[in-house]
Amino acid sequence: MSSTDAEMNWVEEAWQFAAAKVIRLNASIGDNFVHVSHEGSYDRTRSHAWTAGFWPGLLWLVYRDTLNETLRVTAERCEQKLDAGIDDFVNLHHDVGFIWMPSSVANYKLTGNPLSKIRALKVASWLAGRFNVRGKFIRAWNEGSGIGSRSNAGWAIIDCTMNLSLLLWASLVTGDPRYRHIAVEHANTVLRHFVREDGSCCHIVAFNPETGERIEALGGQGYAPDSAWSRGSAWALYGLALLYRYTRDEAYLQGSRRIAEFFLAHLPEDNVAPWDFSFPDKERAHKDSSAAAIAASGLLLLSELEKEEAAGKRYGVNARRILKSLCEHYAVWGDKDEAILLHGTGNFPANKNIDAGLIYGDYFFVEALAKLRGQKETFW
Repeated sequence: MSSTDAEMNWVEEAWQFAAAKVIRLNASIGDNFVHVSHEGSYDRTRSHAWTAGFWPGLLWLVYRDTLNETLRVTAERCEQKLDAGIDDFVNLHHDVGFIWMPSSVANYKLTGNPLSKIRALKVASWLAGRFNVRGKFIRAWNEGSGIGSRSNAGWAIIDCTMNLSLLLWASLVTGDPRYRHIAVEHANTVLRHFVREDGSCCHIVAFNPETGERIEALGGQGYAPDSAWSRGSAWALYGLALLYRYTRDEAYLQGSRRIAEFFLAHLPEDNVAPWDFSFPDKERAHKDSSAAAIAASGLLLLSELEKEEAAGKRYGVNARRILKSLCEHYAVWGDKDEAILLHGTGNFPANKNIDAGLIYGDYFFVEALAKLRGQKETFW
């Protein structure tokens, strides 16, 4: 067996195991929304939680390959239940892309469902409405989500880089450039204020919401304001690659490259990132399998977009190394745990969901496996 055949063998085996597990989970999770696996079982969360789109997204990923109608039915039921978040309105936030791209945009891309298109356009308009024209950023969270008594009216976060693709998609399908203009302005703010020269990223930047002036960086889910939270790096790596795919602006390709180089240079021996690359106690640093899965899927996109053949190949090779390590050391293929990937870190500073299975880690892991099998289209 050639090395190429051997590689495709583990990829195909991992995909088949993951697909079979999602089909089994469909019977137990159904049209509920999940976030974290506790003691072997996924919890239940609200329809406006930022992770609510990843379970239906997993169903669509497997449906695309298997055409299993029970998965489609459940995914559409989830999507209908997400309408409560749109109708409620006040609980929507900057992460609506995470909710409605793997659900409604996925449905629209795969089936052409016109109602799914309308849902996604509604929340794209909501996301655009969070844009602060003075600071050229999309506001993160809602009032009351700050640190202590501080207002967060001027806060922006690195995670939102991935949500920008909702605006770019909306601009593409409507022909209205306003969505794209907002996405580009926020992305430029990310390059100016979040991505450091060495390719590391900060999580939160606080601006004066009246003047747009940058005030300071905040640690957020990272170890410190000047540290390198690995999932934030993964969001930015992938998100900027998507910006380049939609706009072909070289600045976003260069930004994604710079983050990718930092991420890869700081990976430990097993190629799975710690929750923060700057955490001083390397021996006790918890892993974040979700950051690894997100980065791997982003690296696979970057490898396709990269103009330099050698660099593109290197990004692809490293993505495969990360995914193979996840397969061999972090994945649960049986029913001992409902999560597919273990050893994720949700929010270490808040002591939440540490060393756990996380639904977004599962989603991006399966998405990356689909890419390795030749699937080029994404829901982003």
